[in-house]
Amino acid sequence: MLNYVRLLAAGIIAVVLVASCGKSDQSEAEKEKNAPVTDAEIIEQAAFTSLDGDTVRVADFKGKVVMIDLWETWCKPCLASFPTLQKLQEEYPDNFVVLAVTPGFTDTVKDARAFAEEHDYNFAYLMDANKIHQKIGVQGIPFKLFVDAGGNFIKKSVGSYGPDEDYKKIKQIIEKHKQPTENKSEV
Repeated sequence: MLNYVRLLAAGIIAVVLVASCGKSDQSEAEKEKNAPVTDAEIIEQAAFTSLDGDTVRVADFKGKVVMIDLWETWCKPCLASFPTLQKLQEEYPDNFVVLAVTPGFTDTVKDARAFAEEHDYNFAYLMDANKIHQKIGVQGIPFKLFVDAGGNFIKKSVGSYGPDEDYKKIKQIIEKHKQPTENKSEV
């Protein structure tokens, strides 16, 4: 009889342990279920770190077309596109913003800060501390991601077509996806 009671107690404990483990697993499953899974969701919900350590989210720029430019200081095609990006940002100050995001392949915050201080580009210089580039499978740079003024992912682009073609292609994206201006007519 005593063995039966021990066996029954052990069985009850096992059931309770399994049930409580199952609840914990369900919580993890719920977290995974709610985590972004598509490139679009990852990019739309992306958060980066400023050179001062602040969190900067893509959603912070809602109302503007956002271009996330993955670059590093040693990438000549990346740097060659910066004057074009600066020109577009100056032409569309209310409609377009460049987030110059260093994935950290070899560059550090110190490297990005030194570059930013030496050059007269008014980009938001950021670090990819959350490894967004890995989550979306970036293999090389320059790599550009575009989000419309409503915060929706538009497209990704690898490489550069040269300053003139980059200018035309990015300008088309801005024109197509910027917030419409209100027509103010006098009555």
